[in-house]
Amino acid sequence: MERALITLDVAESKRLIARSVIQLPEVREALRKGKVIIAGGTTNAYIYEEITGKEIPKERYTAGITCGGRMCVSPAEGRISPAVFIEGEEVEKDWLEVLEEFTAGDIFFKGGNAFDLEGNVGVMIGNPVGGTIGKALPIVNARGAELIFPIGLEKLIPSVPEAASLMGIDVLRKGMGMKVGMNSVNYGEIFTEIDALESLFYIEAFPAGAGGIGGSEGSQTILLIGDEEELENALQFARSVKGEHPLPGNKRPCPCDDECIL
Repeated sequence: MERALITLDVAESKRLIARSVIQLPEVREALRKGKVIIAGGTTNAYIYEEITGKEIPKERYTAGITCGGRMCVSPAEGRISPAVFIEGEEVEKDWLEVLEEFTAGDIFFKGGNAFDLEGNVGVMIGNPVGGTIGKALPIVNARGAELIFPIGLEKLIPSVPEAASLMGIDVLRKGMGMKVGMNSVNYGEIFTEIDALESLFYIEAFPAGAGGIGGSEGSQTILLIGDEEELENALQFARSVKGEHPLPGNKRPCPCDDECIL
Protein backbone atom coordinates (compact mmCIF):
# COMPACT_ATOMS: atom_id res chain seq x y z
CA MET A 1 0.00 0.00 0.00
CA GLU A 2 1.19 3.50 -0.85
CA ARG A 3 1.17 6.43 1.59
CA ALA A 4 0.87 10.18 1.12
CA LEU A 5 0.61 13.23 3.35
CA ILE A 6 -1.57 16.25 2.64
CA THR A 7 -2.15 19.52 4.49
CA LEU A 8 -5.32 21.56 4.13
CA ASP A 9 -5.92 24.99 5.59
CA VAL A 10 -9.33 25.88 7.01
CA ALA A 11 -10.83 27.23 3.77
CA GLU A 12 -9.49 24.27 1.78
CA SER A 13 -11.01 21.85 4.29
CA LYS A 14 -14.38 23.56 4.01
CA ARG A 15 -14.32 23.26 0.23
CA LEU A 16 -13.18 19.62 0.40
CA ILE A 17 -15.99 18.71 2.81
CA ALA A 18 -18.61 20.52 0.74
CA ARG A 19 -17.49 19.02 -2.54
CA SER A 20 -17.64 15.53 -1.07
CA VAL A 21 -20.75 15.62 1.13
CA ILE A 22 -23.05 16.41 -1.81
CA GLN A 23 -21.93 13.13 -3.38
CA LEU A 24 -23.37 11.05 -0.54
CA PRO A 25 -26.19 8.80 -1.86
CA GLU A 26 -28.67 10.11 0.71
CA VAL A 27 -27.90 13.72 -0.24
CA ARG A 28 -28.22 13.01 -3.96
CA GLU A 29 -31.54 11.26 -3.33
CA ALA A 30 -32.90 14.11 -1.21
CA LEU A 31 -31.88 16.62 -3.86
CA ARG A 32 -33.58 14.50 -6.50
CA LYS A 33 -36.96 13.94 -4.88
CA GLY A 34 -36.97 15.32 -1.34
CA LYS A 35 -36.34 18.43 0.69
CA VAL A 36 -32.99 19.89 1.72
CA ILE A 37 -32.38 22.82 4.05
CA ILE A 38 -28.92 24.33 4.34
CA ALA A 39 -28.83 26.25 7.63
CA GLY A 40 -26.39 29.05 8.28
CA GLY A 41 -22.68 28.38 8.63
CA THR A 42 -19.58 29.07 6.60
CA THR A 43 -18.97 25.43 5.66
CA ASN A 44 -22.64 25.22 4.69
CA ALA A 45 -22.11 28.19 2.40
CA TYR A 46 -19.59 26.11 0.47
CA ILE A 47 -22.20 23.34 0.22
CA TYR A 48 -24.65 25.83 -1.26
CA GLU A 49 -22.06 26.83 -3.85
CA GLU A 50 -21.31 23.22 -4.76
CA ILE A 51 -25.01 22.41 -5.24
CA THR A 52 -25.93 25.51 -7.23
CA GLY A 53 -22.70 26.45 -8.96
CA LYS A 54 -23.26 30.00 -7.71
CA GLU A 55 -20.61 31.96 -5.82
CA ILE A 56 -21.84 33.84 -2.76
CA PRO A 57 -20.19 35.97 -0.04
CA LYS A 58 -19.84 33.02 2.30
CA GLU A 59 -19.02 35.13 5.34
CA ARG A 60 -22.62 36.42 5.16
CA TYR A 61 -24.12 32.93 5.26
CA THR A 62 -24.12 32.73 9.05
CA ALA A 63 -25.43 34.38 12.19
CA GLY A 64 -23.25 33.28 15.08
CA ILE A 65 -19.58 33.65 14.28
CA THR A 66 -16.17 33.40 15.91
CA CYS A 67 -14.29 36.40 14.59
CA GLY A 68 -11.78 38.92 15.84
CA GLY A 69 -10.81 36.70 18.74
CA ARG A 70 -14.28 36.51 20.27
CA MET A 71 -17.76 35.05 19.96
CA CYS A 72 -20.04 37.40 18.05
CA VAL A 73 -22.71 37.53 15.34
CA SER A 74 -22.63 38.75 11.77
CA PRO A 75 -24.46 42.00 10.89
CA ALA A 76 -28.18 41.38 10.42
CA GLU A 77 -28.25 43.56 7.33
CA GLY A 78 -26.92 41.62 4.36
CA ARG A 79 -27.14 38.26 6.12
CA ILE A 80 -28.10 35.43 3.71
CA SER A 81 -31.04 33.31 4.80
CA PRO A 82 -30.85 29.47 4.86
CA ALA A 83 -31.37 27.95 1.43
CA VAL A 84 -34.22 25.55 0.74
CA PHE A 85 -34.36 22.95 -2.05
CA ILE A 86 -37.40 20.91 -3.03
CA GLU A 87 -36.85 18.15 -5.58
CA GLY A 88 -33.58 19.76 -6.59
CA GLU A 89 -34.96 23.25 -7.16
CA GLU A 90 -34.05 26.17 -4.92
CA VAL A 91 -37.28 27.74 -3.69
CA GLU A 92 -38.05 31.08 -2.05
CA LYS A 93 -39.70 29.64 1.03
CA ASP A 94 -39.07 30.23 4.71
CA TRP A 95 -37.01 27.33 6.02
CA LEU A 96 -39.21 26.99 9.10
CA GLU A 97 -42.25 26.48 6.89
CA VAL A 98 -40.50 23.76 4.89
CA LEU A 99 -39.14 22.16 8.07
CA GLU A 100 -42.72 21.55 9.19
CA GLU A 101 -43.13 19.33 6.11
CA PHE A 102 -39.99 17.27 6.73
CA THR A 103 -40.13 13.49 6.67
CA ALA A 104 -37.71 10.57 6.56
CA GLY A 105 -35.12 11.03 3.81
CA ASP A 106 -35.16 14.82 3.91
CA ILE A 107 -31.89 16.47 4.93
CA PHE A 108 -31.04 19.35 7.22
CA PHE A 109 -27.45 20.64 7.07
CA LYS A 110 -26.33 22.34 10.28
CA GLY A 111 -23.01 23.89 11.19
CA GLY A 112 -21.26 23.03 14.44
CA ASN A 113 -18.73 24.68 16.73
CA ALA A 114 -17.28 21.52 18.26
CA PHE A 115 -17.42 17.74 18.11
CA ASP A 116 -15.91 14.84 20.02
CA LEU A 117 -14.93 11.25 19.32
CA GLU A 118 -18.12 9.97 20.96
CA GLY A 119 -20.20 11.41 18.13
CA ASN A 120 -21.49 14.50 19.93
CA VAL A 121 -21.69 17.89 18.21
CA GLY A 122 -21.61 21.17 20.11
CA VAL A 123 -23.63 24.05 18.73
CA MET A 124 -23.05 27.44 20.36
CA ILE A 125 -26.29 29.27 21.16
CA GLY A 126 -26.49 33.03 21.57
CA ASN A 127 -30.27 33.04 21.27
CA PRO A 128 -31.86 32.56 24.73
CA VAL A 129 -34.64 30.38 23.29
CA GLY A 130 -32.37 27.93 21.48
CA GLY A 131 -31.63 29.37 18.04
CA THR A 132 -31.70 27.33 14.84
CA ILE A 133 -30.82 24.00 16.41
CA GLY A 134 -33.50 24.47 19.05
CA LYS A 135 -36.12 24.82 16.32
CA ALA A 136 -34.82 22.17 13.96
CA LEU A 137 -33.68 19.28 16.14
CA PRO A 138 -37.04 18.23 17.62
CA ILE A 139 -38.71 18.01 14.20
CA VAL A 140 -35.79 16.37 12.40
CA ASN A 141 -35.36 13.87 15.21
CA ALA A 142 -39.06 13.10 15.59
CA ARG A 143 -39.58 12.53 11.86
CA GLY A 144 -36.41 10.46 11.36
CA ALA A 145 -35.04 12.94 8.84
CA GLU A 146 -31.31 13.30 8.22
CA LEU A 147 -29.24 15.80 10.18
CA ILE A 148 -25.74 16.29 8.77
CA PHE A 149 -23.02 18.29 10.47
CA PRO A 150 -20.24 19.20 7.98
CA ILE A 151 -17.45 20.09 10.38
CA GLY A 152 -13.67 20.42 10.17
CA LEU A 153 -11.22 18.49 12.33
CA GLU A 154 -10.03 21.79 13.79
CA LYS A 155 -13.20 21.71 15.95
CA LEU A 156 -12.42 18.43 17.73
CA ILE A 157 -12.59 18.77 21.55
CA PRO A 158 -12.37 16.19 24.38
CA SER A 159 -16.04 16.20 25.47
CA VAL A 160 -18.98 18.14 24.08
CA PRO A 161 -21.44 17.11 26.84
CA GLU A 162 -19.03 18.23 29.55
CA ALA A 163 -18.43 21.60 27.88
CA ALA A 164 -22.15 22.09 27.32
CA SER A 165 -22.99 21.27 30.92
CA LEU A 166 -20.66 24.02 32.17
CA MET A 167 -21.81 26.77 29.81
CA GLY A 168 -24.87 28.98 29.54
CA ILE A 169 -25.83 32.53 28.69
CA ASP A 170 -26.86 33.28 32.27
CA VAL A 171 -23.87 31.67 33.99
CA LEU A 172 -21.14 33.57 32.18
CA ARG A 173 -19.97 36.68 33.98
CA LYS A 174 -16.59 37.45 32.40
CA GLY A 175 -14.75 36.50 29.23
CA MET A 176 -14.31 37.67 25.66
CA GLY A 177 -17.22 38.38 23.35
CA MET A 178 -20.93 37.63 23.58
CA LYS A 179 -22.39 35.19 26.08
CA VAL A 180 -23.41 31.81 24.69
CA GLY A 181 -24.58 28.43 25.76
CA MET A 182 -23.97 25.15 23.97
CA ASN A 183 -26.39 22.49 22.76
CA SER A 184 -24.90 18.99 22.88
CA VAL A 185 -26.36 17.00 19.97
CA ASN A 186 -25.94 13.25 19.63
CA TYR A 187 -28.38 12.82 16.75
CA GLY A 188 -27.16 13.09 13.18
CA GLU A 189 -24.05 12.46 11.11
CA ILE A 190 -20.70 14.17 11.56
CA PHE A 191 -18.86 14.69 8.27
CA THR A 192 -15.20 15.74 8.47
CA GLU A 193 -12.26 15.83 6.08
CA ILE A 194 -11.66 12.15 6.92
CA ASP A 195 -15.20 11.23 5.91
CA ALA A 196 -14.87 13.37 2.79
CA LEU A 197 -11.84 11.45 1.57
CA GLU A 198 -12.90 7.97 2.65
CA SER A 199 -16.41 8.32 1.20
CA LEU A 200 -15.10 9.00 -2.29
CA PHE A 201 -12.01 6.79 -2.50
CA TYR A 202 -10.95 3.31 -1.38
CA ILE A 203 -8.35 4.66 1.00
CA GLU A 204 -7.79 5.09 4.70
CA ALA A 205 -7.30 8.61 6.03
CA PHE A 206 -5.78 9.43 9.42
CA PRO A 207 -5.41 12.78 11.20
CA ALA A 208 -1.65 13.23 11.58
CA GLY A 209 -1.12 16.84 12.66
CA ALA A 210 -2.78 20.19 13.10
CA GLY A 211 -1.98 23.88 13.10
CA GLY A 212 0.61 26.07 11.48
CA ILE A 213 1.50 29.71 10.80
CA GLY A 214 1.48 32.15 7.90
CA GLY A 215 -2.08 31.36 6.92
CA SER A 216 -1.96 27.70 7.94
CA GLU A 217 -3.44 28.34 11.39
CA GLY A 218 -6.08 25.67 12.03
CA SER A 219 -4.77 23.52 9.17
CA GLN A 220 -5.03 19.74 9.17
CA THR A 221 -2.32 17.33 8.06
CA ILE A 222 -3.78 13.99 6.99
CA LEU A 223 -2.11 10.68 6.17
CA LEU A 224 -3.59 8.77 3.25
CA ILE A 225 -3.06 5.03 2.70
CA GLY A 226 -4.24 3.08 -0.33
CA ASP A 227 -3.22 1.46 -3.58
CA GLU A 228 -1.42 3.64 -6.09
CA GLU A 229 -4.40 4.41 -8.33
CA GLU A 230 -6.85 5.25 -5.54
CA LEU A 231 -4.24 7.25 -3.70
CA GLU A 232 -3.49 9.32 -6.79
CA ASN A 233 -7.22 9.95 -7.30
CA ALA A 234 -7.52 11.14 -3.70
CA LEU A 235 -4.47 13.36 -4.12
CA GLN A 236 -5.91 14.92 -7.26
CA PHE A 237 -9.13 15.63 -5.37
CA ALA A 238 -7.20 17.24 -2.53
CA ARG A 239 -5.17 19.29 -4.99
CA SER A 240 -8.40 20.59 -6.54
CA VAL A 241 -9.18 22.58 -3.37
CA LYS A 242 -5.69 23.98 -2.82
CA GLY A 243 -5.53 27.75 -2.98
CA GLU A 244 -9.09 28.30 -1.72
CA HIS A 245 -9.25 31.88 -0.48
CA PRO A 246 -9.73 32.35 3.27
CA LEU A 247 -12.93 34.02 4.40
CA PRO A 248 -12.87 37.63 5.61
CA GLY A 249 -14.16 38.60 9.03
CA ASN A 250 -17.78 39.68 9.25
CA LYS A 251 -18.79 40.47 12.81
CA ARG A 252 -21.13 43.32 13.62
CA PRO A 253 -19.59 46.65 14.65
CA CYS A 254 -18.74 47.45 18.25
CA PRO A 255 -20.37 48.58 20.43
CA CYS A 256 -23.80 46.95 20.02
CA ASP A 257 -26.91 46.33 22.09
CA ASP A 258 -25.52 43.06 23.47
CA GLU A 259 -22.58 44.12 25.56
CA CYS A 260 -19.54 41.84 25.47
CA ILE A 261 -18.36 40.13 28.62
CA LEU A 262 -14.85 41.26 29.53
